[in-house]
Amino acid sequence: MAENLLIQGNSKEELYQNLIPQALALIEGESDLIAAMANVCAAMHHTFGWLWTGFYIVKQDELVLGPFQGPIACTRIQKGRGVCGSAWAQAQTLVVPDVDAFAGHIACSSLARSEIVLPLINSDGVVLAVLDVDSAELATFDEIDARYLAQVCEALARLF
Repeated sequence: MAENLLIQGNSKEELYQNLIPQALALIEGESDLIAAMANVCAAMHHTFGWLWTGFYIVKQDELVLGPFQGPIACTRIQKGRGVCGSAWAQAQTLVVPDVDAFAGHIACSSLARSEIVLPLINSDGVVLAVLDVDSAELATFDEIDARYLAQVCEALARLF
């Protein structure tokens, strides 16, 4: 396994095209879920300079904070609450251009302005965790982020 990432690109898509194969190699070469999540989280966070990048893992009836990069975060989130809990309940990716416009948004950081949350779903359709990414800028995330980040989530879901 490489200990360094080699990321180049001028556009968001070019950065993802360089990052994703390396992130997938980090996952495929690791049998421990937490270790894989931690490295992938760091790789994504430092490539894009997002405010917060991390995972919440479904444990019993709530999302519990997992590996992350950024300021301290909410530790537990109920199903259906906030963007993370809603993505879990709906089993779908949520792209939120302005978190202040999202009813019930949980403000773990007052600096967060936009967010994307993707569920990690097993082959039975059960949500196992969510990937949560926050930006200090409005409208940071779009279908490009959703498409590439989904590849990471699918690979991680296989480790559960």
